Amino acid sequence: MIKLLRSIFAKLQVVAPASEKARPMEFSELETELNLLLTQMENLPEDRHEFYLQLREKLNEIRAFGMPVPHDLLRLETELEEEFAKELKDEGNA
Repeated sequence: MIKLLRSIFAKLQVVAPASEKARPMEFSELETELNLLLTQMENLPEDRHEFYLQLREKLNEIRAFGMPVPHDLLRLETELEEEFAKELKDEGNA
């Protein structure tokens, strides 16, 4: 999963709009924060819920800037949501 995330972030530069002067700086700050989240995930892989919340927060920031969110990140967000929903359902049935 870490390799997938790193490949996603390698593509983020391509997605940043070049037409606006202020956005590349903001976007690179977001990219840096997302990379920091990856590093934290590598160091604390058992804390998936916290990673998910932080990832979701950063994705919402990207959306607020009107930038497109990479499909791979959307897929990761959805997969984590589905995993957590399944865990809750399994706990409820136990």
